[in-house]
Amino acid sequence: MHSLPTLKYNAWSSSIIIMSAAKTGLEASDEVCAYCGIAAVDDIKLKLCDGGCDLVKYCGDECQGNHREQHEEECKQRKAEIHDNKLFTQPDISYLGECPICCLPLSIDLKKSMLMGCCSKYICNGCDYANQKREREGGLEHRCPYCRNPRPTSQEEIDKRKMNRIKKNDPVAITEMGKQLDNEGDHGKSLEYHTKAAKLGNVAAHFCLGCLYYNGDGVEKDTKKAVYHFEQAAIGGHPQARGILALHEKIKCRRDRAAKHFIIAANLGCDLSLQEVKDLFVAGIVSKEEYAATLRGHQAALDGTKSPERETADFLMAYGYFRRVD
Repeated sequence: MHSLPTLKYNAWSSSIIIMSAAKTGLEASDEVCAYCGIAAVDDIKLKLCDGGCDLVKYCGDECQGNHREQHEEECKQRKAEIHDNKLFTQPDISYLGECPICCLPLSIDLKKSMLMGCCSKYICNGCDYANQKREREGGLEHRCPYCRNPRPTSQEEIDKRKMNRIKKNDPVAITEMGKQLDNEGDHGKSLEYHTKAAKLGNVAAHFCLGCLYYNGDGVEKDTKKAVYHFEQAAIGGHPQARGILALHEKIKCRRDRAAKHFIIAANLGCDLSLQEVKDLFVAGIVSKEEYAATLRGHQAALDGTKSPERETADFLMAYGYFRRVD
């Protein structure tokens, strides 16, 4: 055990502790209790501040409590900084992810993919079209392109499959049931389903919860909770959630933060957000370089979702020669 001198724990003495730790080859923020200065050794384990920052460690709850008033403001600032770093990080892909068959990113336009009730997988129209074409030419039974289960022949069978997925705690199926209940006007029950799905990590459920709390549907209106769920959805790659957060920031006259949200959403392929970025460029909030980079990012996102099969499916669907079959 290293013996340490007794010091007064004020701003000046804390700097002495840091210098002393440096002399022994330790980093104070990682290896020394921020209050008493005791070093981490075999029988002393330090833990990070439970306030949400990553600046200091403590040897116990007593030291953290004694140091709280001195550290509180710095902790809040660092916690907000960590939150913003996470919130304004560009996701690699939207919350929909990739088509599990062709492995290309799914379009954020939900008309360009479909949800299979049997396996809760989003399949792009291109792969669904290719599968239907193969089945039609071979005289084969219609099956799910992914799990190969036969297509349902009645609404009763569709509902039964959905409930089977829900019983297995499938977050996608739970979210879809929440949406159905919301459309039917049962907002309270919808809230229960979306809350459960959100706890399982479903991004769309967070977005739906944000809408319920923001509008006060089935629950007391709570803007703070709404913003929390919109932020969780945005971090997960939900462009509509980004758009709502951006508008929220614009109302508060924080146009620089709104611009960040719109840029991230545009880079996921959101056309409306791209227009907002253009307007902010004209207003002088977004620089020429930022606008140019956003244009490239938006186009790259759109190009990444294209394939010959998808383009054929979109063309045939537009003229009524191809339809999706659940």
